[in-house]
Amino acid sequence: MEQVYFDHAATTPPRPEVIAAVCASLQERWGNPSSLHATGVRALEAVERAREHVAAVIGAQADEMVFTGSGTEADNHALVGASLAAEGRGNHLITSAIEHHAIEQTAEFLGRRGLRITYLPVDCHGLVDPGAVRDAITDHTVLVSIMQANNEVGTLQSIGEIGIICRERGVLFHTDAVQTFGHVRIDVREMHLDLLSLSAHKLYGPKGVGALFVRKGVKLEPYLHGGGQELGRRASTENVPGIVGLGEAARLVRLEMNQEAEQVGALRDRLVRGVLASIADARLTGHPTQRLPNNASFCLRGTDGHALVVALDAEGFAVSSGSACTSGWTRPSHVLLAMGLAPEEAKGSLRVSLGRSNTREEVDRFLQVLPGVVARVREISSAGVR
Repeated sequence: MEQVYFDHAATTPPRPEVIAAVCASLQERWGNPSSLHATGVRALEAVERAREHVAAVIGAQADEMVFTGSGTEADNHALVGASLAAEGRGNHLITSAIEHHAIEQTAEFLGRRGLRITYLPVDCHGLVDPGAVRDAITDHTVLVSIMQANNEVGTLQSIGEIGIICRERGVLFHTDAVQTFGHVRIDVREMHLDLLSLSAHKLYGPKGVGALFVRKGVKLEPYLHGGGQELGRRASTENVPGIVGLGEAARLVRLEMNQEAEQVGALRDRLVRGVLASIADARLTGHPTQRLPNNASFCLRGTDGHALVVALDAEGFAVSSGSACTSGWTRPSHVLLAMGLAPEEAKGSLRVSLGRSNTREEVDRFLQVLPGVVARVREISSAGVR
């Protein structure tokens, strides 16, 4: 049975054009970009061309992009680097209760080392109130970090409004845009962003490469030490093939993003309507309209999310019960709990995230299979309760 892939929020299949670009880089531009000879210069040219493509997607200048090993590294670099650079001037960081663990656990790490961390609540749709950001900022605040879109429920935050508040108060503003880069419009100038994290593998690029936007003039302590790469901002010989793959994915998405978002969004809406119409006690989680175009997340009362994933996999569908980074955890999602769901309801979470190659026929087949799967899982769960 050929599997239908509905887990693009976890990772995406590399595009053929990206694979070709990576392979060509391995064969033709394998030199060290720091070397002065022609072989090194060819590798450096490939890196800088990719930097331009990535910067163009978010309205940045090329020299404001720092290539990293992942979106997680970019998040860590933003929080730790900004905090270290502000030592002696401030010791307060603001974030939200529904951030990816790359932000949440980095904030906890900094909190254990003396920073004061404020976790802002969200409403039932997963939205942060920009007014709460304004009220939380103090004279000691060094950074606000609010993700642009939640990786589990897909809610899009009012990043531009929050950015204005931070700029008025003279506080650095970072957003984790790993889920949004290349899927929704981003303009770092209009959004008043100082720092932005992104990753290649959520955009049909390779794993093991990401980037951090650092607005010109922002002081950030290096996160890795041991070399002068990335203009001294990130030590380590550059992952040239990975960076080339990210650059090619970025180049392609600039041409296709609007059309793809419309196409995937229409499939997502069809899937949501079908699930809510065919499954009793099904609840759409996240904001009903202010959300990623590819994200459909539900809580199906009386089920277990992990059991649903396994059962649907047996039927030929790859889905998720939430964030892939926490798929082995047994406790309910911190995101759903922060949105006010009871632990028992949050236990039945299901995330379906669509991609550019999915079809209406695949969505319709999923809607035919899902009711039976849910009924079986509910029967098993009910028997377990007894």
